[in-house]
Amino acid sequence: MRGLTVLTGGARSGKSALAFRLASALDTPVTFMATAPSDVGMEERIARHREDRPSGWTTVEEPVDLSRALATIPSEDTVIVDCITLWVSNLMLAEHDDPAIEIEAERFATEATRRAGATIVVTNEVGSGVHPPTSLGFRFQDLMGRVNAIIVDRSDRAFLCVAGRAVALPAPEGIWAP
Repeated sequence: MRGLTVLTGGARSGKSALAFRLASALDTPVTFMATAPSDVGMEERIARHREDRPSGWTTVEEPVDLSRALATIPSEDTVIVDCITLWVSNLMLAEHDDPAIEIEAERFATEATRRAGATIVVTNEVGSGVHPPTSLGFRFQDLMGRVNAIIVDRSDRAFLCVAGRAVALPAPEGIWAP
């Protein structure tokens, strides 16, 4: 399994667990790229996630510049990026506007597709829930939809994870014939 694989779904849908299984099945070094910022509210969760990773895996913590960080990892290695949702949130908190974030998503997808090894990306599907009650929430939901579409469009394969199961998402031409 080479190329770009995207795993999307709701919270606790099995995305990260599937990413771990896919990476563990490959006979390559694995780098886990964490996008969560190290803040007080996330410290315990981040520590738990670190403990869950195999000891032989390398961890890179990069909350903002994913393209640059990805370019520093040996091209043949397997990379898990977990997760795009927090990355977009980090960019929004750094006051990037939507067009700039979409450009960053394009840069990241381009870098991921240039690699010889597997790149497994975890992202949340945030558009299936309730309508956000604030303009910021609505902006985030719309932006996540566009960023996910950018990355999935460049991917070799994409899966929707629900209740621990993954459903392959066919390319548009695999769904209907015009």
